[in-house]
Amino acid sequence: MIVRVPETMTAVLLTRHGGPDALELRSDVAVPTPSRDEILIRVAAAGINNTDINTRVGWYAKSVTGATNASDAVDEGTAGGWAGEALVFPRIQGADACGRVVAVGSEVDPSRLGQRVIVATMQPSADEPFVTSTLGSEMNGAFAEYLVARSSQSYAVDCDWTDVELASIPCAYSTAENMLHRAQVRAGERVLITGASGGVGSAAVQLAKRRGATVIGVAGDAKAAGVRELGADVVVARGSSVVDAVGAESIDVVVDLVAGPEWAELLDVLKLGGRYIASGAIAGPIVELDIRTLYLKDLTLLGATYQEPVVFENLVGYIEQGEIRPLVHKVYPLAEMAEAQEDFMSKGFIGKLVLTIP
Repeated sequence: MIVRVPETMTAVLLTRHGGPDALELRSDVAVPTPSRDEILIRVAAAGINNTDINTRVGWYAKSVTGATNASDAVDEGTAGGWAGEALVFPRIQGADACGRVVAVGSEVDPSRLGQRVIVATMQPSADEPFVTSTLGSEMNGAFAEYLVARSSQSYAVDCDWTDVELASIPCAYSTAENMLHRAQVRAGERVLITGASGGVGSAAVQLAKRRGATVIGVAGDAKAAGVRELGADVVVARGSSVVDAVGAESIDVVVDLVAGPEWAELLDVLKLGGRYIASGAIAGPIVELDIRTLYLKDLTLLGATYQEPVVFENLVGYIEQGEIRPLVHKVYPLAEMAEAQEDFMSKGFIGKLVLTIP
């Protein structure tokens, strides 16, 4: 299979930390060349995620203490990337990639040409445990016509889903599956999921039900019916007391994407020996912990960023076996990136927003 690859491509460049005006649509960006262990992907679709906005405004910088929708952009040179270091500009963002392989590096099997693939968002170091780079942050991502990615982190998927549907999976579903995997969620357990209507939260609802858990989702009233349709057994209204809603010491595992001022109640609802895991803090990263709750209840608190290879491998299997379904709310062309991100920040929907790449 021979595909003509142009020298330049259309891409959206993040030129600095800031608002949507920091995004620049260009048609003269050089097409990358795959190194020995990489492939070149013609991107078909790319999802929008919290991390895109967080990276754009520099929310990962320790100086930012507010919610993701209230953060002021930090200055260029600030350690505002996932890895705790300054971002290199310009950067092509985009943590979700679906496309077809059009070229391969010297050490990659040529049979990969033509495969439709999705790319793991979290790219682990080959040498150091827990050292992770993020697609669209420490390396260029999917908001472009072409993307280079490590062959080992690019997974062929055999299914009848559209490119848009597949592009809704990598970041949100791998984050959710990783949390459930790391917290060892088992059949019959009661799992509380905050932010249950968002991309990661809605994925976690599906994936926890797949494991046979009883799922309690926290979401706004307007989205409660949609969260139930995804499989939640109970939906708690966002902003209400989860202790009043489900009872103290009634939950085996809390899957938290929100944090914020009401965080302490999440530990109150955990049973003795319960597990709490976090991979987000959209309501604010600074919380107050009574350390006595932690040790007197024998709780386990977990953070989840690094993903074992089995996490993404499992996702591909779930897709191919028809065990999960995509949830795409709206599709935009790449040129409407700023509008898509503004709509994303409104949080007025369930599931994912996805860009198509011309």
